Amino acid sequence: METPTQNTRRKALGRGLEELFQIEPMNFDSLEEKIIESTPREEIVEIPISELRSNPYQPRKNFDEKALQELADSIREHGVFQPIIAKKSIKGYEIIAGERRVKASALAGKETIPAIIRQFSDADMMEIALLENLQREDLNAVEEAIAYKKLIQELSITQEELAKKLGKSRSHITNMLGILNLPEEVKDMIMDEKISMSHARVLSKIENPEVVKDLAQRIVMEKLSVHQVEDLSSEDLYEKKNKTRKHVASTNEYKVVEEELSEKLGTKVKIKNGKIEISFVNNNDLNRLLEMIGFNN
Repeated sequence: METPTQNTRRKALGRGLEELFQIEPMNFDSLEEKIIESTPREEIVEIPISELRSNPYQPRKNFDEKALQELADSIREHGVFQPIIAKKSIKGYEIIAGERRVKASALAGKETIPAIIRQFSDADMMEIALLENLQREDLNAVEEAIAYKKLIQELSITQEELAKKLGKSRSHITNMLGILNLPEEVKDMIMDEKISMSHARVLSKIENPEVVKDLAQRIVMEKLSVHQVEDLSSEDLYEKKNKTRKHVASTNEYKVVEEELSEKLGTKVKIKNGKIEISFVNNNDLNRLLEMIGFNN
C-alpha cells in the first residue's frame, strides 16, 4: 500500500511545466531541482548513450569543444553527479535536458548515463531546452534571440512578461529580438563569432540593410570597437533614438538612466533612494555583469 509520502511524490511526478514554471523569475536550476527532488532514487536509471538523441528543440548548434573536454575529464574521474532528463521515444530516447553531460560522457568513454525519464509534451521539451540554454550556456546573440522568440510564442506571453520571468530588462529582450531582422550574412557572422553580441545590438538599430552589411564587414576587417560602430552609425541611430525617447516620458527622474543602464547591462536596473539596484538570475549572470563593469577578482 502506498504511503502518504509516496502518494505526494507520485502527484509531483505528474506535474507538467504549467505548475513547474510558476517560479519568479524562471530559473532552470530550480526547475531541474524540483524534477530531481520529486524522483525516487530507484527511478533514476542508466541509459545506453547510443540510444540517446538530441532534443529536436535544442537551440544550441555549436558546443565549446574545450569546455566539453574539461567536463569529460571530470566525468572520467568522478562520474556524472546529476542525472539527465530524457523522454522515451519510438526508438530510444530524446534528451530533454543535459546534452552537454551526454556529449562529455561519450568523450569520456562512458557507455551509459544516469537519467530520469519523463513523458513531457513537445511544447514542454522546447521550453525546458530553451530555458536551460539561456541560463546555463553561452549562446551567441542569434541563438539567444531565437530562444526568446520561441518562448514568447510557446508561452503566449508578451516581451515584458518574458523579461519579468527571466529577470531581464524589457529593452534587452526587445533589442535581442531586433537582431533577428539583420541580413542573413550578418547573422552568419554573429553565429561564427566574428561579430560580438554588443556589435550586433548596435547594428540591429540601423534600418538601412546596406549600411548594416557595410559596417559588419568593417567590424571584421578593421576590428572596430562597439563605440566606433556607434559613432559611424550615429546618423542612422539618431532618428530612431529620438523616436524611442519621445515615449520615455515619466515622473521618475531616473527613468531614462534606468533604461540606458538596463540596455547596456541586459538586466533590470532600478535607481531609488540614492542606490542603484542591478538584478541577476544566477551566478553565471552575476559573473557576466561583474566582467562588464570591470570587476576581475
